[in-house]
Amino acid sequence: MQAVGVMNHGGPEALELIDLPEIHAGPGEVRIRVHAATVNPTDTYVRNGDRAEMQKADPPPYVPGMDAAGVIDEVGQGVSGFSIGDRVMAIVLPKGAHGAYRESLVVPAASVARAPAGSSHAEASTLPMNGLTARLSLDLLALVPGQTLAVTGAAGCYGGYVVQLAKADGLTVIADASDADTDLVKALGADIVVPRGAGFAESVRGHFPQGVDGLADGAVQNEVVFEAISDGGAYTSVRGFQPEPVRGINFTTTFVRDYLLEQAKLDELRQQAEDGTVTLRVAQIYPASRASEAHARLEAGGTRGRCVIAFD
Repeated sequence: MQAVGVMNHGGPEALELIDLPEIHAGPGEVRIRVHAATVNPTDTYVRNGDRAEMQKADPPPYVPGMDAAGVIDEVGQGVSGFSIGDRVMAIVLPKGAHGAYRESLVVPAASVARAPAGSSHAEASTLPMNGLTARLSLDLLALVPGQTLAVTGAAGCYGGYVVQLAKADGLTVIADASDADTDLVKALGADIVVPRGAGFAESVRGHFPQGVDGLADGAVQNEVVFEAISDGGAYTSVRGFQPEPVRGINFTTTFVRDYLLEQAKLDELRQQAEDGTVTLRVAQIYPASRASEAHARLEAGGTRGRCVIAFD
């Protein structure tokens, strides 16, 4: 079977097609014939060496990828609810050669849900990791209907899902966008859109003088946006940022690995994709042989939706 990975860390050109041995599903696991794997920023860290210290225990190749979609072709002992031939999506925690960029992938059944009805493999692959990250952020912020949420990086996949899921939770959402992305962020459901970048906190206070109840920082602005939050409010980061306490704000970090086995939450996202609550956005599909182009496009910035690697 083929995979896309790196033997030596480097730029996008370091990605190559790699032959790996066949694997089989063990107890509690399913094997997926992968047709699509989404390209996320975290994948570039596996490729470029930013996570080399974490990879030391495993020999190369290193295969990135946290989202996969395809068809189940093997069901392990003790697994119920799935059958061979089911179209599914899965979240993956990469380790060594175990990443989503491979034709055949074994994962815990608890990391898998059926693909949204009517979605392509590429579309379904964009939902698990980003969708669960957004869901976890909102769960950590613990806001209730009628409260206010600020979102940075709202035009991105994580930010877009946060906006849509927050609206489904009954929150009032103020989000950032460039001029080019304002219509997109409004279409995702933001109640108020303000300019992205410097001055975000001041813009938020212009609409909510006491500050918002919570902030999901998809743009990783960190302490720059704290002033947008009310005293005693809540903030969650997506890159492990954990500041010192200030003004009674509840600071949390969103690590999607905490929801790796939350099948019910992944299946709820499937339902929300089917009913239109969340939008599956594919920027472009690349064959596995051109995976380096997908990484280069992501790192160039400005991608709206996700690039997807196809194994067909």
